[in-house]
Amino acid sequence: MLPAAIQHPGAVTATEGTGPLPASLARRSPQEVETTVTSTTSAHDDRPGGGRARLNQRTLRTDRWWLGPILTTLGLATFLVYGAARVFQQDHYWVAEHHYLTPFYSPCLAAQCAPEASLFGRVPWELPPFFPYALLSLPILLLFRVTCYYYRKAYYRSIWQAPTACAVREPHRSYTGETRPLMLPQNGHRYFFYAAFVITVINTWDMLVPYFHGTEGGFGIGVGNLIMLVNVLMLWGYTLSCHSCRHIMGGRLRSFSRNPVRYWAWTRISTLNHRHMLFGWLSIASLMTTDAYIALVASGTITDLRILN
Repeated sequence: MLPAAIQHPGAVTATEGTGPLPASLARRSPQEVETTVTSTTSAHDDRPGGGRARLNQRTLRTDRWWLGPILTTLGLATFLVYGAARVFQQDHYWVAEHHYLTPFYSPCLAAQCAPEASLFGRVPWELPPFFPYALLSLPILLLFRVTCYYYRKAYYRSIWQAPTACAVREPHRSYTGETRPLMLPQNGHRYFFYAAFVITVINTWDMLVPYFHGTEGGFGIGVGNLIMLVNVLMLWGYTLSCHSCRHIMGGRLRSFSRNPVRYWAWTRISTLNHRHMLFGWLSIASLMTTDAYIALVASGTITDLRILN
């Protein structure tokens, strides 16, 4: 038999000590509620979640709440598998005729790199096969993305299911936050941002150089130039919309009126920050598209369609 306070179909609050009922339960008949609510905790239960109704179902949501986590997992897995395959292929990364360099190999530091593809020179020894040619930049960019506030939310929910979605019970028995040793690097996101900013500048240089290597020398534009341009714009959108960048512009200020320049920059970055998730996915797509196009041209599978020279 249910307590008197939840016997009425329209009641929203249970008896003292049981806590508020979910709105979906409040709209049900007493018979439906009684079959759903299996037990309640004591009013003196101090554990997290104590005093709430215990439900048999994982969730009472009837929408497709599982679709977002599945698509997120597939998207991240596609990027990681493709990126790993291309990085360790160690070939078809450089188009000498037009100086196209894929972002997955920039800056190219290994002794095996083509001399013209090495902006900062090459190390004097050959790297083992399991070392990426872009030995310096790739780990930094990976850490920048892994510690990103949006991506943390994305893989916490979709892969670790902590929680999978709002109002969906997670499979973990306890919550430890980001206190475990492997989680501590998450706090270094702002420092990875500084390094990623520099690498984005290098990617911008890689995008500009091919404009001065047309088919007959001099200035020229091809489809590859346009693809690289779009990729750099997406990378800048993702980098500048970062929460750490927003904090650098306006954080720790006690008065915006005394810092009009930083306030102006903070408002512009805040506008980008609203689209941080969008830039995150667009930059992933542009990275794979740019790399795939350069790989196809470098391997001779296709030719670069020239628009000018």
